Amino acid sequence: MTVADKIYAATPAHRIAFIGLGTMGAPMAAHLLRAGHTVTVFNRTAAKAQSWVVAHGGAMAATPAEAAQGASIVVTCVGNDDDLREVTVGAQGAFQSMMPGGVLVDHTTTSAEVARELAQRAAQQGLAFIDAPVSGGNLGAINGVLTVMCGGDAEAFARVQPVITAYAKAVTLLGESGAGQLAKMVNQIAVGGLLQGLAEALAFGQKAGLDMSQVLQVISQGAASSWQMVNRGPTMIDDQFDFGFAVDWMRKDLGLVLDEGRRMGARLPVTALIDQFYADVQAMGGGRLDTSSLIKRLR
Repeated sequence: MTVADKIYAATPAHRIAFIGLGTMGAPMAAHLLRAGHTVTVFNRTAAKAQSWVVAHGGAMAATPAEAAQGASIVVTCVGNDDDLREVTVGAQGAFQSMMPGGVLVDHTTTSAEVARELAQRAAQQGLAFIDAPVSGGNLGAINGVLTVMCGGDAEAFARVQPVITAYAKAVTLLGESGAGQLAKMVNQIAVGGLLQGLAEALAFGQKAGLDMSQVLQVISQGAASSWQMVNRGPTMIDDQFDFGFAVDWMRKDLGLVLDEGRRMGARLPVTALIDQFYADVQAMGGGRLDTSSLIKRLR
C-alpha cells in the first residue's frame, strides 16, 4: 500500500498511537508519519502491522494499551461497536494507558450510542473522546483528502483538528458526542440513494442501446452530476467493482442508520429498500465488491 504525495500543514509533532490498519487506517497512519509525527501502530492481525512498519517506518505494539503508552493522541479505525469497545475499554484497551488529558479520535463508523458511551467513560478518566467518522473511501485515504465529521468537546477537537488534516481536506465539529456518527448516517443515506439512482439510469441506458460512456460525458456536465457519477459511473459501465467501500460494510452502516431511524421515529423507506438491494448483491456473492455494484442486480 502506498500513499500519494501531499503537502502537509506545519503542526507541532505528536506521539500518536494508531489502532486498526485496514483499507482506510493503513494510509491514514502513513500520512501521519509523513507529516512528522511519531506513530506506533497496532492491528489485530500482527502481520499487517509488521508489513506497515516495513513499508513506512514507525513502530508496532502488541496491544492497544501498549501502543497508547505515552501517546498524546490515539486514533482508532476498526470494524464496529464491539471492536471499538475492545480496543478502548477492554482489558488491553487504550484507555488503560493513555496520558492524562489525552484525546482518542475514533474514525470507525459506529452507533451514536457507543460514541456517547465512550465519551462519558473517557471524561471519567480525565481523557477526551472525539467521534470522527470519515467519507471519501480508500482513494480519499490514500490521497489524504478525506472529509471528517466530528462530535465531542470543542477544546479537544481544536487540539486534534490540525493533526487530522494530515489525511483530510475537511475536518468539522458538528456538535456534542455522537454528532459525527449521526452526520455519517446522513452521508450514507445520501450515498445509497445516489448509487441506486445511478445504477438504474445506467442499466436503463444500456437496455436502450445508448453509448453510455458518451451519455455520461454529457449528463455529468449538468444537474444530474455527482461524485458517484463522475468516479463510479465509468467503472459501473465496465463492470468493475474491485475497489472502494465494500457492500458488507455499507450494510453494516445502513443497519446503524435504520436502527437510529427507528429510535428517533425518522421515516427511511428508500434507505430500507436499498439495504435490501445490497442484501441481494451479498446473496450473489458480492459482499466484498464496491458499493457501486448495485447495478449487478439490474443486469
